[in-house]
Amino acid sequence: MAILLGCDSVHLEFPTKLIAKDVTLGVNEGDRIGIVGKNGDGKSSLLSVLAGVLEPDAGRVTRRRDVAVGVLGQRDSLDSASTVHRAVVGDIPEYEWASSPRVRQILDGLIADVPWEGLVGELSGGQRRRVDLARLLIGDYDVLMLDEPTNHLDMRTINWLADHLKSRWQRGSGGLLVVTHDRWFLDEVCTSMWEVHDGCVDPFEGGYSAYILQRVERDRMAAVTEERRRNMARKELAWLSRGAQARSTKPKFRVEAARELIADVPPVRNELELKRLAVSRLGKQVIDVIDVDAGYARGAGAAGGVADGRDAALSSAGEVSGAAASPDGATGAEHATAAATGDSTSAASSDRPVLSDVTWLIGAGDRYGLLGENGAGKTTLLNIIQGKLKPLRGRVKIGSTVRFGVLSQQLDELKPVEDDTIREVLARGKRYVMVEGKETTPEKLLERLGFTQQQMWSRIKDLSGGQKRRLSLLLTILDEPNVLILDEPGNDLDTDMLALVEDLLDSWPGTLILVTHDRFLMERVTDQQWALVGGTLRHVPGGVDEYLHLAGQLNASGNARLQAPGFTGAAAVPASGAGAAAPGASGEAAKGSGDSGSPAAPSLSNAERQRLKKEVASLDRKMETRRAKIDELKAAMFDIDPTDFAALTAQQEAIAAAQEELEELEMAWLEASEQLEG
Repeated sequence: MAILLGCDSVHLEFPTKLIAKDVTLGVNEGDRIGIVGKNGDGKSSLLSVLAGVLEPDAGRVTRRRDVAVGVLGQRDSLDSASTVHRAVVGDIPEYEWASSPRVRQILDGLIADVPWEGLVGELSGGQRRRVDLARLLIGDYDVLMLDEPTNHLDMRTINWLADHLKSRWQRGSGGLLVVTHDRWFLDEVCTSMWEVHDGCVDPFEGGYSAYILQRVERDRMAAVTEERRRNMARKELAWLSRGAQARSTKPKFRVEAARELIADVPPVRNELELKRLAVSRLGKQVIDVIDVDAGYARGAGAAGGVADGRDAALSSAGEVSGAAASPDGATGAEHATAAATGDSTSAASSDRPVLSDVTWLIGAGDRYGLLGENGAGKTTLLNIIQGKLKPLRGRVKIGSTVRFGVLSQQLDELKPVEDDTIREVLARGKRYVMVEGKETTPEKLLERLGFTQQQMWSRIKDLSGGQKRRLSLLLTILDEPNVLILDEPGNDLDTDMLALVEDLLDSWPGTLILVTHDRFLMERVTDQQWALVGGTLRHVPGGVDEYLHLAGQLNASGNARLQAPGFTGAAAVPASGAGAAAPGASGEAAKGSGDSGSPAAPSLSNAERQRLKKEVASLDRKMETRRAKIDELKAAMFDIDPTDFAALTAQQEAIAAAQEELEELEMAWLEASEQLEG
């Protein structure tokens, strides 16, 4: 396997931080590497060193002579005075980029709703991110280095980006390095991981899930080694029980290893107990949203628009993008939502609803995730739920005992105390709080979220983005709400901090409503998901996969980003039809409609699915039988005369043969399971 680039004995140190100490790494053809680590441990610096942007203090960075490297930074370097057209394709002649199917696919996937001749400086943060991604992806690079590529992207765009990166190069060619805290994205795209910590970089095989499994196993083995060092009397026993197995272990994700690691792990949440506590705090009546239409009455604006210069160019190349953009590139729903949040200077047409015929009954202890593209109306619905916005039609009933706690994206709740220290803010609240049935102090809870005693004296305005978000979450919980609304709580948090936040939320007894584009966080913390598509709210029993399939159907039918009802652009999705199916519509019905434009793989026929289910069940039984046989063979070893070397050798060979058969069955089980899930 040919090496593309690498570094040899690299040392990099800043005045207050050691980034890399004698680090040697290589990126080979076909590598898809995810880079994880705590905030500030040097992930971005490592990318900069490998890209040649940052010179190491010692060591050298090598690169194959003909390798082209493309880099996406956390912050773009786009010229705000430039047009989107020039920012993306530069001076490339129109006939070249417009005639390329690959370029057209990237433009349609990322910036179909962005005005082609609009100024970069007038775009939102999410639009600028997509423009910068489009600029990079249309280039022909052997290696891509992406630093937080999913920042500001909605879930469907993240899904598109994952699909693009998986199919961008032929198998065994190209190289990808990606720094991100999006764990679903790491699992979906990466085949190996680098963990950056304490000036070292530890490699792991597999995606994020395999990395976590191996890290747990590594920590367990380290604990075992320490125990053996401190207790010499157990040394021989440890050798007999672990030595032979350790020498034969292969560095791959195996079903048996996973089962052993999670066998004694309890469920993440005691749902019955949390429900009981929530009902005692809230009563039966929480929030009922019934037959609601909602929107914002604003001055008339150009909400329709016409196809711009880019669409005309694509049309001349044989493919027309159906996106109908308003002058600022926002959909009708984006205009309406922005009117309430102040995120846009352009207004939607007067009294056009963002939400149509929405019914949502939220009970005590419900843990709901709210899915939808940027501009789909999630903020509008949250404002309706809280009673901040009066519906145009329908009614909203909020229980008399409901006490809201809201974590906003902008962290506005911290602005009044930004000149105070953390300790001063905590001193004004309660001295004790109940967590997981135990009494603890806010200081201890904050330490659990990664703060040190020294940081307690830091002023809030001097904290990093991730620290502010963790502090805001804690203060929100300390206020003892019984309905918690979290809007992108995972922003600015590294993977370890996200795990700590998830652990804290698991023990929170109340109603939880979560809005996030972090798929892993959504599926980990919530029990059910609902989706806003085409201005209507739908229950998606199949979770994120069902939502993405539904979004793909609507997008393919209109070749545009999802629109709110009443949007009059050329590519608007009608309020009836696939996009307006009843909220109770079956997930299987949505999945079975056969959309070729969906990013998901073609669904299996019923006969194929039944065959695979039978095969998986059969393999399960065979693996259990084989494991039982291995246990019997190992137990029989103790009955053999220790001096009978021939018998011992024969028995060991029988165990090895049975183990090999088990591994073959496990691989067959994995392949069948992947086909069934796909």
